[in-house]
Amino acid sequence: MNGCIEGQNQERNHVGTIETKTLEPVASLAMAMYSLNMKILQLKTDPPFYTSSGIVRLQVPIDEKVEAIDWLHSQNHLLLPRCFFSGREQDEDNLVSVAGVGSAVFFCHSHPFSYWDWRSIRRYLSERCPLIRAYGAIRFNAKAKVSSEWQAFGSFYFMIPQVEFNELEGGSMLTTTIAWDNALSRTWENAINALEATFCKVSSSIVKSPKQAPPTLILSSHNIPSKVDWHLSVNRALQMIKQNDSSLAKVVLARSTRVVPTADIDPLKWLACLKDEGANAYQFFLQPPNAPAFIGNTPEQLFHRKSLHITSEALAGTRARGVSPALDCQIELDLLTSPKEDLEFTIVRETIRRKLEAVCEKVVIKPKKMIRKLPRVQHLFAQLAGRLGREEDEFEILSSLHPSPAVCGYPTEEAQLLIAETEVFDRGMYAGPVGWFGGGESEFAVGIRSALVEKDLGALVYAGTGIVEGSNPYLEWDELELKTSQFTKLVKLDLPLIQKVDCK
Repeated sequence: MNGCIEGQNQERNHVGTIETKTLEPVASLAMAMYSLNMKILQLKTDPPFYTSSGIVRLQVPIDEKVEAIDWLHSQNHLLLPRCFFSGREQDEDNLVSVAGVGSAVFFCHSHPFSYWDWRSIRRYLSERCPLIRAYGAIRFNAKAKVSSEWQAFGSFYFMIPQVEFNELEGGSMLTTTIAWDNALSRTWENAINALEATFCKVSSSIVKSPKQAPPTLILSSHNIPSKVDWHLSVNRALQMIKQNDSSLAKVVLARSTRVVPTADIDPLKWLACLKDEGANAYQFFLQPPNAPAFIGNTPEQLFHRKSLHITSEALAGTRARGVSPALDCQIELDLLTSPKEDLEFTIVRETIRRKLEAVCEKVVIKPKKMIRKLPRVQHLFAQLAGRLGREEDEFEILSSLHPSPAVCGYPTEEAQLLIAETEVFDRGMYAGPVGWFGGGESEFAVGIRSALVEKDLGALVYAGTGIVEGSNPYLEWDELELKTSQFTKLVKLDLPLIQKVDCK
């Protein structure tokens, strides 16, 4: 069921029933499957809900701790849509990671994500049921031409999973969700039958995801743009930045790299490897029906809302980690004192501050500038916090913060125009918001350090760098290589066979 309601004049009140029912805790995943199956059969025989629309979550706590990514890896890869999301920190519900298959309700359209689409999603969410969440992503630029590999994602794609596995601190939880709306031609009977059809395909056997990718050789690697064209693009951007009649201060230019290995890439195995080195980062996976898998390991938070409290982050400037503690400290000092990196970072931080101040009552920046270290790279970082006047302002925060100057540039309009004129590939959901909406809480990361993995076609690996006055095209290309290395390290070069092509 596509929950998007057409027309601005259509009612978007909450559905008639929103409930979470917790069944008795059990010892194992197999017992949880049995418990839920019995409950589904009971609901099918004796429906307890008589409203014309609703959403009901059935959840079974499990004593056994299983990783959500292992549960998802154990399911049939044809069971679509499927999703995975892991935050950087455990939340108040002890939730570590979430994996889901099938959709109780999904939200997808070709038009840009709007306030009315946000309201359509909110119909199914309530503070009383905090774990009913819609997971998904939004395109970087909804007005750009959509390429074939991104077609099935639409301008945005969100899903409330039919069957969901929650990895908790010290345990697990298996859940099913039923959503119905007579106005959308999805009756209770349709919904319970659809859930039953999905649930019977779910496996209770767990196959652990390897934390190391199997040795795979690269047949070909294609960069768009080529290194030569990259230099031309960066130099053109620098000329525009220096022009007296131009307000452009920063633009983020990106590269797409098509990596084709000798064997098909399993996107979940890749994600498991990324997750293993994903300290201080979000991991995500989104695959609609008839679509490739969009995966990523991003360090950048777009925003987190808890009731009326909002946090966001400024992240810019990049250096590699040092091979020794002494060298790492030396590189950190260079990053902290670099005028070029400070300019890029200040543009990002101050732009986010102004956008938050337009919606929030008060904005606090703490720390104003520090280093955030990741396994492969380190960045300049600041955290911003504010308070919304009302929860309805959430959509305004989302639409205001995206695209951030960290992935687009400043001013936004001028940077977007230059990106559209310069880049000859579709970013799709790379650098767009990726995360979840909940009743009293929502969290979105920025979809960088990401890749689109497609059967028989390898992977499209995306990376970008911020161009400001003082940028060097050669160093910016090296930064692209550094950022994509978390993916390219998962495959090895076969020198006799490799075709490394820079495409125009």
